[in-house]
Amino acid sequence: MEKTAKIKHSKDNDDDKHHTNEEHESIILNPNFEDGLNNWSGRGCKAILHQSMDGGRIVPLSGHFFAAATERKATWNGIQQEISGRFQRKRVYEVTALVRIIGNNVTSATVQATLWVLNANQREQYIGIANLQATNKDWVELRGKFVIHGSPSRVILFLEGPPPGTDILLNTLVVKHARRNRPSPPPFYENPSFGVNIVENSEVKDGATQPWFTLGNCKLSVGQGAPRTLPPMARDTLGLHEPLGGNYIHMLTDKLKIFLTYQISAWVKIGVGVSSGMSPQNVNISLSVDNQWVNGGQVEVIIGDTWHEIGGSFRLEKQPQNVMVYVQGPAAGIDLMISALQIFPVDRRERLRCLRNKVDQVRKRDIVLKFSGLDDSCDLFPYIVKVKQTYNSFPVGTCINRTDIDNEDFVDFFTKNFNWAVFGNELKWYWTEAERGKLSYQDADDLLDLCIGNNINVRGHCIFWEVESTVQQWVRQLNKTELMNAVQKRLTDVLTRYKGKFKHYDVNNEMLHGSFYQDRLGKGVRALMFNIARKLDPSALLFVNDYHVEDGNDPQSSPEKYIKLVLDLEAQGAAIGGIGIQGHIDSPVGAIVCSALDKLSVLGHPIWFTELDVSSSNEYVRGEDLEVMMWEAFAHPAVEGIMLWGFWELSMSRENSNLVEGEGEVNEAGKRFMEVKQEWLSHAYGVINDESEFIFRGYHGTYAIEVCTPAGVVLQTFIVEKGDSPFILSIDLSSL
Repeated sequence: MEKTAKIKHSKDNDDDKHHTNEEHESIILNPNFEDGLNNWSGRGCKAILHQSMDGGRIVPLSGHFFAAATERKATWNGIQQEISGRFQRKRVYEVTALVRIIGNNVTSATVQATLWVLNANQREQYIGIANLQATNKDWVELRGKFVIHGSPSRVILFLEGPPPGTDILLNTLVVKHARRNRPSPPPFYENPSFGVNIVENSEVKDGATQPWFTLGNCKLSVGQGAPRTLPPMARDTLGLHEPLGGNYIHMLTDKLKIFLTYQISAWVKIGVGVSSGMSPQNVNISLSVDNQWVNGGQVEVIIGDTWHEIGGSFRLEKQPQNVMVYVQGPAAGIDLMISALQIFPVDRRERLRCLRNKVDQVRKRDIVLKFSGLDDSCDLFPYIVKVKQTYNSFPVGTCINRTDIDNEDFVDFFTKNFNWAVFGNELKWYWTEAERGKLSYQDADDLLDLCIGNNINVRGHCIFWEVESTVQQWVRQLNKTELMNAVQKRLTDVLTRYKGKFKHYDVNNEMLHGSFYQDRLGKGVRALMFNIARKLDPSALLFVNDYHVEDGNDPQSSPEKYIKLVLDLEAQGAAIGGIGIQGHIDSPVGAIVCSALDKLSVLGHPIWFTELDVSSSNEYVRGEDLEVMMWEAFAHPAVEGIMLWGFWELSMSRENSNLVEGEGEVNEAGKRFMEVKQEWLSHAYGVINDESEFIFRGYHGTYAIEVCTPAGVVLQTFIVEKGDSPFILSIDLSSL
C-alpha cells in the first residue's frame, strides 16, 4: 500500500507538471512570426511580413518581425488565424496582442479582436473579445478573454476595426488558458464612522466659508433662508431629525476609505438676476479623484423655483491621493446655492435590518393549518409538523444569450436559480432582421424552447429601441411611409409569432434617452406601438423601460421625467402595463433607490428591475451591492420582479459584475445571491396546538408539509398567494 501510494503520488506530480505546461502553452501557432506568415492570412485583405516600416521608424517591440494587414477595403478586414481543434470548450482563454496602426492619415483607431465561429448547424457567430484605441506612434497591448460554450466546426480569431485604407500592425498574439486569480479578501473597515458627515463646515456656521473656495470666475457668500431639515434621502438613511442652521452657500481630508459606499445629499437652488424664462438647469455634485471625475449626483432645477434635493453615491476602489468635491452645473450668469451638503459612509447592515421588517409586511402572510381527525392519543404522542417552502413566487430572473445555452453547466445554474428569463439580443429587431426582409428567429426560438421546457416565464426585450445608434442601417434609410409600414410589420411579425408566449414586452426601449421613431413618425407613434401590441397579444403586459432612473445620476431619466413620459403616453391612450427600471447601478444606497420607487409607485403600475447588475472588483463588495438591491426590491410593495442582466463571466455587458466564473465556479457574489434566495424561503417546525392548529408566518409561494402522527406520516403541498387575511388550509388526518 505504501509503495502504491508513493507511485500514485509521483504520477500526480507528473500530471500536474504536464497540466502546468498546457496552461502556459499558446494555442496560437507562430505567435510572433518567427516562422514567417505560416498559419496566418489576411481576412479580406493582404498580410505582409516586416522587420521595419516607415523608414525604420516602426520596428518590432518583441522579437524580429511583425505583420501588416494591408489593402483593407472594409472595417472587418484584418489578419487572422484559425484555431479550430486547438481549444477546449468551456475553458476561458486570455488573448494578449501587441498592435498599432499606420496609413490613410489616421492617427488613432479602434482595433478589435474577434472570433468567427461556425456552428455545427452552419450558423455563423461573431464574438467580440476586446478592443482598444491603437495609434500610429506606439505599440499598445490588446488584452481580453473568451470562452466557447459549444462544439463549433470552425473557429477563426482575427483583428479588425480601423477604417478602410488603414493598416493593422501585429507584433505578437498569444492565446493561453486564463486561470482564475484568487479573489481579494473582504474589505476591513477600521472605524468606518457610518453616518458621520466628512464635509467640513457643511452648514457654513457663523458665516465662515472656510474651507470652501470658488472655482472659476465667481464669488462665494453666505445667506439665510435654506431648509432647516436634512434632505429626505439623507434623513431616511441616518434617521436624524435635528434642525439645521438654515445657512446656504473643498477639500476632503483622508477620511475617505476605499470600498465603503458614501451617500451624498444636499439642498440646491438656482436663480437671482436672470430671466425666469430660461430653461431648467442641471446641478451636479462631482468629485475629482486624482484628476478623474466621479459623478456624485445630478438634479434638474428650475430657475427661481424652490429648494431641490440632490442625492447620489460613490465608492472608491483605489486609495486616492487627492479628492475634491465640486458643486457646479448651471450656465454662466446663474447663481447657485447649496445647503446642508452631506457626504457620509452608509451602514448597509443597518439598512438590511430595516428592510427585513418591511419585507415581513409586504411579502409574507399568516398561515393557519387546521387539522381534523386527530387521534385521542395526541396528548401522549404530539403530532409534529414540518413545513418547508420549496418555491418563492417572487420573480427572480436573468438575461440569457443563445451561445450560453450550449454550455450544460450554464443551463444547470440557470434552471436551478431563476424562474424568469429575458434574452440579451436575440429578440431585438437588428438581430431578427439585420437585412431587410430576411427574418431569422431561430436564436430566439431556441431560447424560448429552453425556458418553456423548464417552466420559466420570459420577458420580450425589446420590440423597438428608440436610441438611433441601435437602429440597423436599412431602417435608418427608410422614408416616412416606408418606416411606418416597417414598424407595423415588425409588430405583426413578433406578436403574432409569439402570441401568448412572452409575459411582458418592452415595447420601445429607452424613450427617455432616444427619439428615433418619434422624430421621424411624430409624437403619436409611441402610443401607436403600445396599442397595436395590445391588440395583437392582449395577454402580455406592455412595459416602458429605461436606465439611471434609480441612482440620482441622470436628470434625463429622473423619476419625475419618467412619470411625465408615462402620463403623456397614457393621455394618448397607450396601454402601459408596467414600469421597467433597468438597474445598471454602481454603489447602491437604499434610501436613494427607495425614493425613486416611492415616486414611481404613484403611477399604480407594477415596477420591475429589468436589467439589474452591480459592479465591483471585490467579489464580497459586489455581493453586498447585489444584496442591497435585491432586498430593496423585495421590500417595496410596488416592485413585482427582479431580472439580473446576466450572471456568467464573459456573458455580461459590464466587467466585474458576474456571479459565476467563466469555467463554472460560483464566486463570492454568487454565493451571496444564493444566500439571499435561501433567506426568502420560510420554514416552520413544531407541534399541533390544543386548538388543532399549526400557525406560522411565511413568504408567498409553494410549500411542502410533513405531519408525523402515531399512525404514520402525512405529506401534502400547498400554495400561499398574496393576501391581507390569513391563509387557512384544512387537513384531514383521519385517512391514516
